[in-house]
Amino acid sequence: MSTRPTSAPTSTYRLQITAEDDLFAAAERLPYLRDLGVDWVYLSPILASEPGSTHGYDVVAHDHLDASRGGEAGLAALSRKARELGMGVLVDIVPNHVGVATPSEDPWWWEVLMLGRDAPHAHAFDVDWDASGQRLQMPVVGTDDVRADGTIDHLSLVETERGLELHYWDNAFPVAPGTASGVDDDPVAVHARQHYELVDWHRADDALNYRRFFAVNTLAAVRVEEPDVFAETHVEIGRWFREGLVDGLRVDHPDGLRDPKKYLEDLAELTGGAYVLVEKILEPGEEMPSAWATEGTTGYDALAMVERVLVDPAGEEPLTALDARLRGGEPADFHAMVHDLKREVADGILHSEVNRLVRELRRFLPTLSPYRCQDAVGELLSCFPVYRSYLALGPTPDEPDLTGVEHLDAAFAAAREHRPDLAETFDVLEPWLHDPALAATRRFQQTSGMVMAKGVEDCAFYRYPRLTSLTEVGGDPAEFSLSVGGWHEAMTARQEHWPLAMTTLSTHDTKRGEDVRARITALAEVPERWSQVLDVLLAASPLPDPVFGNLLWQAVLGAWGSDPDDVLRERLHGYAMKAMREAGDRTTWTEPDEAYEAAVHAAVDAAFDHPEARELLDGLVADLLPAAWSNTLAAKLLALTMPGVPDVYQGSELLEQSLVDPDNRRRVDFAHRAAVLAGQTGDDAADKLHVVTTALHLRRDSPDLFTGYTPVEVTGEAAEHVLAFDRGGAITVVTRMPQKLAERGGWGDTRLLLPSTQDAPAASGQGSAHAWHDALTRRGTDGLLAGLLATHPVALLVKEP
Repeated sequence: MSTRPTSAPTSTYRLQITAEDDLFAAAERLPYLRDLGVDWVYLSPILASEPGSTHGYDVVAHDHLDASRGGEAGLAALSRKARELGMGVLVDIVPNHVGVATPSEDPWWWEVLMLGRDAPHAHAFDVDWDASGQRLQMPVVGTDDVRADGTIDHLSLVETERGLELHYWDNAFPVAPGTASGVDDDPVAVHARQHYELVDWHRADDALNYRRFFAVNTLAAVRVEEPDVFAETHVEIGRWFREGLVDGLRVDHPDGLRDPKKYLEDLAELTGGAYVLVEKILEPGEEMPSAWATEGTTGYDALAMVERVLVDPAGEEPLTALDARLRGGEPADFHAMVHDLKREVADGILHSEVNRLVRELRRFLPTLSPYRCQDAVGELLSCFPVYRSYLALGPTPDEPDLTGVEHLDAAFAAAREHRPDLAETFDVLEPWLHDPALAATRRFQQTSGMVMAKGVEDCAFYRYPRLTSLTEVGGDPAEFSLSVGGWHEAMTARQEHWPLAMTTLSTHDTKRGEDVRARITALAEVPERWSQVLDVLLAASPLPDPVFGNLLWQAVLGAWGSDPDDVLRERLHGYAMKAMREAGDRTTWTEPDEAYEAAVHAAVDAAFDHPEARELLDGLVADLLPAAWSNTLAAKLLALTMPGVPDVYQGSELLEQSLVDPDNRRRVDFAHRAAVLAGQTGDDAADKLHVVTTALHLRRDSPDLFTGYTPVEVTGEAAEHVLAFDRGGAITVVTRMPQKLAERGGWGDTRLLLPSTQDAPAASGQGSAHAWHDALTRRGTDGLLAGLLATHPVALLVKEP
């Protein structure tokens, strides 16, 4: 019998929907997910996207699903199967931007290129038509193709089924009506008459006049704050809810929107108040805006806490000393690095955004020097402590919503400290940038998040390798560890304020898969050993930058053994390429240093081909295996049972040793996982799948056991090595710092002070010996950890029937 799920999931499972693994294939996997214990299936974007897109975030049309991913029939089949199994459907949507790499695929963009600012959908895009001669700048031209007089080589006029087109190599653009008579016209002259101008791609940094997704020229921002634009870009999404096909949404990059709060309110009205999550990055100490119509974030804040509560704090000092030695002096100051890299971004790849912001400010501050204004705005963006603030008009002009104004104030204070020479300019700008009615204020808010993302996630994280399991989206790697007390405080607040926010360990955007991080985290317990091994590895294949070598070799260590050598070698070369170019200090995507890159790739090859390097890696991986495995199970059980809705990223019920995208979007062998779950075949990580399925079934089938949060007290000589909490009838127990626990000889007399039970009281108040049992082993416990954790380094306790 077909049933609708509850209004919110107890768990989700993320599937990457592609042409190879489409919606029909996803529908066939639902029985396995149901058997695993999953409540809702969670789909990557499924609207029509760029041809050949493997991720779907480059949506080109909002009125239909991507045919290559299964189309309308595929979603109907998946939804129908989900209903049969009593499962919900969560879909990732992309409201901030559209893909314009192939202009003819996006009808709105094609229309704007053809008709300019008079096009019916011109207002849907965030274009400054008053700049650059009222022509839309298209940065697609190679530098060598720009002639001395500014005209372009390799232009041609081509008659196609769409009409007359202007082609530059393989790029096709429309020709405006009345600007050409046919293919025999001079293409250079025809180009000069268009509403767009094809320009050197380098000009995107400074002269672009349309807002993008970060610095991606092929993703143009959409103005969903306009009511008609919202309606047209959500026509298909609205159908999903009217027809009962979908139950919830994950909103990609809300910080790119002009007014995220208003957008979420519009979305709630469209969907009837459906379950909605937002991909919002929270900096440490930052709180989600409580007035947003959302159940919370997609879980990067949870991931950061899970990682840090398992890290040995004693590793901070020696790993910091190692970083200093590799740098030839002082260790890196992460926050100073972030400031400087954000400034590079503001002055570099996002300077077009700064320039546009300055143009808007100077419309009412015409006497302000454009150069000082650029300098001051760049400094403010570099000093902004979080991704953005959310100053907005309230219900009336006299009641503005000043959410995050404290962060704006902090940015001005820090900017004045950094640049006292700009004090007068800051004094002029401050009242204006505090005014939520001002368009420039709203643009500043959109821009600060872009600068943060590019400076931190896509650059600083590749230059700060002290312990790379901490350099993850949503985390501050300068915060090395989290105490058990700090964890309990954070989880108590999370249960009170955001009990339905997502928790996660791996996503399509994580820099390293969860089990890569689990192995790297173990290094914090053996920092001296890592320092010695790293020295030998760097000597085996010297690198011009040993700091980057530290990052690279940690990635090699984390992924070592995850694939046959030929496959892993190729994966690591791909990772090395992305990592060194994102770091951007020795080589870049646009100006690669071939000699430096060759040295880095030689180091990757040395891992496989240099006998001493390989022996060291094999030995260290073997020695770390018990601690890494303990970290793997501990992190997974924490993420599955802490306050929130846990998501299992595709395939991560077994080992997840992927690196940064696109490595983490590789195909998953679901047939193997189903066989392991059914007991038909073995797997070295079968215990992880056992932890996952046990926790998911308990959350789905006994949700009443997960309605609160209370720390469980621990006594005894090894108390610092355990973290335990009661969710309201289900008690999670995980091991911390397992290497040192083993070195000290185990648990000794360490005991959990278990809550007593009404049906089996004990005189001691700790409960009887059989009041609680471990759902993983089916054995009872009196709270002594030596017995409870004899089989697994984690336990999930429930009361005996």
